[in-house]
Amino acid sequence: MLEQLQIEQFQVAVPDDVLADLRRRLAQTRWPDQVPGAGWDYGANLEYLQALCRYWETEYDWRATEEALNAWPQFVTTIDEQRIHFLHARSPEPNARPLILTHGWPSSVVEFLNVLGPLTDPVAHGGRAADAFHIVVPSLPGYGWSGPTTTSGWHTGRIAAAFLDLMHQLGYSRFAAHGGDWGSVICGEMGRQSPDRVLGLHLTFLVTAGLQPADGAPTDEELTLMAAQERYNATEQGYVALQATKPQSLAFGLNDSPAGLAAWIVEKLQTWTDHGGDLESALNKDQILGNITTYWVTGTVGSAARLYYEEAHAGRLGPAERVGVPTSVAVYPKELNRTSRRIAEHQYNIERWTNMPRGGHFPAAEQPDLFVAHIRESFRAT
Repeated sequence: MLEQLQIEQFQVAVPDDVLADLRRRLAQTRWPDQVPGAGWDYGANLEYLQALCRYWETEYDWRATEEALNAWPQFVTTIDEQRIHFLHARSPEPNARPLILTHGWPSSVVEFLNVLGPLTDPVAHGGRAADAFHIVVPSLPGYGWSGPTTTSGWHTGRIAAAFLDLMHQLGYSRFAAHGGDWGSVICGEMGRQSPDRVLGLHLTFLVTAGLQPADGAPTDEELTLMAAQERYNATEQGYVALQATKPQSLAFGLNDSPAGLAAWIVEKLQTWTDHGGDLESALNKDQILGNITTYWVTGTVGSAARLYYEEAHAGRLGPAERVGVPTSVAVYPKELNRTSRRIAEHQYNIERWTNMPRGGHFPAAEQPDLFVAHIRESFRAT
């Protein structure tokens, strides 16, 4: 029998002196040089980062982000000796279905702020009462207001067990689950650990083992996707190698320099979002900085990176056993691990496969309307 959790109400309230220190550090940034005309080829672009950090120092209003977070009920509890922060937005509709939304790296609960209203109260947003959800959005252990992890071993299997406990304690005997990035892996693990409780999965990021011998030759589509994945592995996987091996060394710099933290995260946003050359057409400055500031004020950039280390050292950094839970996949054109349906079906029990018209790695923030519509369609039969 699970121990009854002590759940306390919570609101974000960053002290003024923390924000003043942030502005001081931004003003005193020691900027690196950059090869003329390099753009984003070597990593974060100097000109863009300087402009973003000027805005962060002089114009960005963290209190507006704080207000947006505090508009939703938030709580903290302790599970497996680790603090867990979560938003819990109950729908006004009595027949709403419970749904957990799980973020990844380098994201936070801020990613989902624009979809909470339409998902919990569809009637107020032009939808149907039958499409309502009770929403739980936890901060991953080591991320945001869940605070740094204080012990080793917080891999995705352990996080999944903690989130299953959380949903039980909130009174949700059965629920649906959405995940992207690490959230996708965690949701899949919840489905493996407790398939009788997970009604269905909605995933935007897949981890697969590739073609199997019995599959025969790859299709033209699969050849194209495999070539794209090879290019990605050759040019974009350095952050995984570093965070999976020496995350603490990285943490000293990113936890001390807000410009360094911004560079580390924004370079990924630039590559992983669907923007056609203008990042801020996908995510505006306030969205970008709301997420980055979350890492800064909670001091969790180092512990967030540790998840890669924990996963690697537990031998879990790769495909796992097949998930039998019914799964709906939204394939966004700028997602990282794109694959074919037949390859994905080796790992997931796929009942819906939708090629989305636009969007990238953070669809709830980039394309909230498309995201909400697909969530609704995916779980109407559950």
